[in-house]
Amino acid sequence: MLTGLNRLNNPFLNKGTAFTAEERKAYKLTGMLPSTVQTLAEQTTQAYNQFLSKPSNLEKRIFLMNLFNTNRTLFFKLMDEHLVEFMPIVYDPVVADSIEQYNELFLKPQDAAFLSIDRPEDIKESLLNAADGRDIRLIVATDAEGILGMGDWGVNGVDIAIGKLMVYTAAAGINPAQVLPVSIDAGTNNKELLANPLYLGNRHERVEGDRYYDFIDQFVEASTTLFPELLLHWEDFGRGNAANILSNYEDKITTFNDDIQGTGIVVLAGVLGGLNISNEELKDQTILTYGAGTAGVGIANILLDEMIRQGVPAEEARKHFYQVDKQGLLFEDTEGLTPGQIPFARKRAEFEASEELTSLEAVVRAIHPTIMIGTSTQPGTFTEAIVKEMASHTPRPIIMPLSNPTKLAEAKAADLIAWTDGKALVGTGIPASDVEYNGVTYQIGQANNALMYPGLGLGLIASTATRVNAEIISKASRALGGIVDVTKPGAAILPPISKITKFSETIAEVVAQSVVDQKLNREEIKDVHEAVQAAKWTPTYEEQNQ
Repeated sequence: MLTGLNRLNNPFLNKGTAFTAEERKAYKLTGMLPSTVQTLAEQTTQAYNQFLSKPSNLEKRIFLMNLFNTNRTLFFKLMDEHLVEFMPIVYDPVVADSIEQYNELFLKPQDAAFLSIDRPEDIKESLLNAADGRDIRLIVATDAEGILGMGDWGVNGVDIAIGKLMVYTAAAGINPAQVLPVSIDAGTNNKELLANPLYLGNRHERVEGDRYYDFIDQFVEASTTLFPELLLHWEDFGRGNAANILSNYEDKITTFNDDIQGTGIVVLAGVLGGLNISNEELKDQTILTYGAGTAGVGIANILLDEMIRQGVPAEEARKHFYQVDKQGLLFEDTEGLTPGQIPFARKRAEFEASEELTSLEAVVRAIHPTIMIGTSTQPGTFTEAIVKEMASHTPRPIIMPLSNPTKLAEAKAADLIAWTDGKALVGTGIPASDVEYNGVTYQIGQANNALMYPGLGLGLIASTATRVNAEIISKASRALGGIVDVTKPGAAILPPISKITKFSETIAEVVAQSVVDQKLNREEIKDVHEAVQAAKWTPTYEEQNQ
């Protein structure tokens, strides 16, 4: 039994001033706390006032992280009450500032496991030490080579994994004692980090090839052996490794890549929500993805799978997709195609020899897309001319500038509404205010992965899923897309973050049912609603006997 400072310093057991007189006596805390015994509600009010006193978003984040390090129950109770306000503070976009200053701000490892590629023999010991006897059900692992809008940030990127897990708990109630952020430190090619004397990661360039994949193999083997109920979530791996890692393990363990699948699931939900509004079908759409990296290719694959699932033959379905990257439209003979891009590359014979399809505008004029998705991190590239050209060939264009932060977005929602005379169905990668246009209030859906992965994760954990497959992903997307209110003028194509806790539970039950229907559950599940409710954790102080 932990007593005294050991209990006060354990964020999973610490109640701070909420320890009762009896508990203070039992845990040798008498005299170690002020006399007043506060309720959790009183602590929450006090902590929120402290939060409000901080002068900048970064200082607010630092305060919240210190609270997280001190008392998990109080942290998540506070976040539960102020979820919409706190989401951008603990995660995107403020987490970017935290990553850039990670070395200068570092105080505590926040219960993460740091795995060095230079010491593969330490993997198992490191995971055991970080878990500290906890029953780990969910790992978010990152090597931080491909942080969207930021690039390679080495070990600093662990803050992404920590932030993702916070959202899992706040949005879906996944027990914070059962999660583990993992930093895979394979080195970094960020020269600024390597030159920074305060940098805390391995001071060498990234290890690649067989040695890298061998290390990943050892990590997967160790983590799934130590934690047999594990869901493994991959985050922010570089475009050269992300798809390879997912394909290596998706048929063997319960795993998914949020950049490849999570983004795709949310975008598919947004597309389905938009089509519900326009009363059109996916099979009739022409889809252009601008930015053919990990996210862009992942989105295209998810949409392709859904089109095939709706009855379009695979060969025919693929003809509906066009990928545009920095070279322009991707062709079969384009140099340097990644394995993910190759299946979407077009034949030059499809176009007139005189057509120079090296710019986004030229491609839009040539193919007349009905859906245009941006993952390019190239700001302002969805220009007025391009958008008007697109809108001239389809009555309700679906346009989703997803790059973030704000300074990298392909377009602003207000411009897209104005340029299309209110016809565009818009989803953005960053929060966007309502747009007033011609007497109609247009709500803008945010294609934030947080709309999906918490509910997906809860459903997979609650159902003891052994795999994550296309059928589960389709059901999750349809559940999210079906929440759209198609009767309301200016309706958003995705539901608001403010309702995330409610629809995360809906998604979890749909996912769990799909797992059970496919017989992919490890343990018997008689009632998916009961299973999901049983898996949820709520931030309350329980009587302690540990």
